[in-house]
Amino acid sequence: MAETMNGLKRTHYCGEFGMKDVGSEVVACGWVQRQRDLGQLIFIDLRDRTGVVQLAFDEAAPRDIFEKAFTARAEFVLAARGVVRERTSKNPELPTGDVEIEVKELRVLAKAETPPFEIVENSNVKEDTRLKYRYLDLRRPDMQQRMIARHRIVKSARDYFDHHGFLEIETPNLIKSTPEGARDYLVPSRVFPGKFFALPQSPQQFKQLLMLSGFDRYVQFARCFRDEDLRADRQPEFTQIDLEMSFVDEDDVMEIGEGFLKHVFKEVLGVEVETPFQRMTWHEGMERFGSDKPDLRFGMELTDLSGALRGTAFRVFASALEKGSVRGINFKGGADRMTRKEIDKLAEWVKDYGAKGLAWTRLASTGESSSYEKFLSEEERAAVRTAMGAEPGDLLFLVASEKNSVVFASLGALRCELAARYNLIDRSKYCFLWITDFPLFEFSEEENRWVAMHHPFTAPREEDVGRLLSDPGSVCARAYDVVLNGYELGGGSIRINDAELQEKMFEALSFTPEEAQRRFGFFIDAFRYGAPPHGGMAVGLDRLVMLMTGTDNIRNVIAFPKVASSADLMSDAPAEVGGKQLEELGIAILPKE
Repeated sequence: MAETMNGLKRTHYCGEFGMKDVGSEVVACGWVQRQRDLGQLIFIDLRDRTGVVQLAFDEAAPRDIFEKAFTARAEFVLAARGVVRERTSKNPELPTGDVEIEVKELRVLAKAETPPFEIVENSNVKEDTRLKYRYLDLRRPDMQQRMIARHRIVKSARDYFDHHGFLEIETPNLIKSTPEGARDYLVPSRVFPGKFFALPQSPQQFKQLLMLSGFDRYVQFARCFRDEDLRADRQPEFTQIDLEMSFVDEDDVMEIGEGFLKHVFKEVLGVEVETPFQRMTWHEGMERFGSDKPDLRFGMELTDLSGALRGTAFRVFASALEKGSVRGINFKGGADRMTRKEIDKLAEWVKDYGAKGLAWTRLASTGESSSYEKFLSEEERAAVRTAMGAEPGDLLFLVASEKNSVVFASLGALRCELAARYNLIDRSKYCFLWITDFPLFEFSEEENRWVAMHHPFTAPREEDVGRLLSDPGSVCARAYDVVLNGYELGGGSIRINDAELQEKMFEALSFTPEEAQRRFGFFIDAFRYGAPPHGGMAVGLDRLVMLMTGTDNIRNVIAFPKVASSADLMSDAPAEVGGKQLEELGIAILPKE
């Protein structure tokens, strides 16, 4: 039978002990990190969320206490009462390494089986195993420190927004499905057979309605849900720091966003973030870095070679130049760092981004070689090298496509891959910037229509409104994303507050008035009663914590995350439900072809 606390009251957390406590009688509780039996001496490292303290047992201790210490194993839960004393053999690497507890009373509160992996920092255990036993994984010191950091970031955020006049207001999690972009999670109801709620992808419409309601400044730590394919930095359910402001323009919202990030980095990390952040248009980001979330911690910018190759007889490049472009990046000093085999593997790797291949020129110390220069004239070869600033030792990579989107995606990903592989990134830097002037629309081949790049309530630039229906592809949005070290931290926009302009936006998206009313009727109706100019943004809390704690996997900063398939390995969700539940909901499961 496990013992109980029964009168023992914890006086300190394990990581709090120091020389100031020598001579004090204390009670510590926690898990056994390890036990060391030296015959006449036994030492136990006791762990809790704050750290580790050493418990000491010698032959002078009562026999029952010594025997309990002898039988204690990893992850047993203990309560120990004793006197703090100075250690004879100190551990300078441990914050509590100057002292130990001479145990006078020991209780085994719970025994533990041998865990499937050792509870240590920076475990190299397979992630699937860690997630299956997440409650054990969360005992590891590095995981606990990330969860504590997450708490501190949230507290810091609440303090900042409260200080700046924001009201924290909750919006509903059971809403109407308005599919436009990522897929909704649907929730059936027994009360409304055949009808469904949806889980919110964002509180977008409700936070705008709060502006119409006169609350002026709103913030929420909102749970959001998207039923879409995942990546290392995405989850099907996530948290965003969501805010909205009335009577503002882009500069006002961006100033609040910058102030928040400056505040939280100072409060939590002690890092001074320089403001205002650099700004870059979407077009410039794509042209220079092939990305709308560029990592500015290293160079290797894209070079447009279309002018140097205009009129070329090389069919691969000529075909690309008819509608698209040929662009390249210069991996400075890379010729002697990469083998031909490694280059060939990269040529296959870029195909995942739509490229048909990767052209290259290697200016190695052992001699020059190229996959494409023999097809060019002498003038064209020289023009390409000059444009790319080529020098001995450089490795030039080119991508050609009739779609600029493919060129940007391929080279944008390639520059990041090379920088990561060859340690070109200064990881001590935090490079913030705003990306502005996004296209308002992007064309969906699947739906054969223009769709909103962000959402249908984003305002167009005033000078572009006249082209909303005649040339939607040229219209820029009053939208902005905040980027940190190659990750989109968040984004937002100034919203449409004019009912006629909103109707025109729906028309540009090929919604009939009836369809717009069916999807967004309550929202459209609200705008008839006076909508102030307003705008806002949302910052991804999970991604912010990930970057601030120095991990590259968002699952490391969420207590109970999902895997890439959106399954929960620990609880085995999603799972089948009983026939009675389905019958009550009026749902039949059809076999999927």
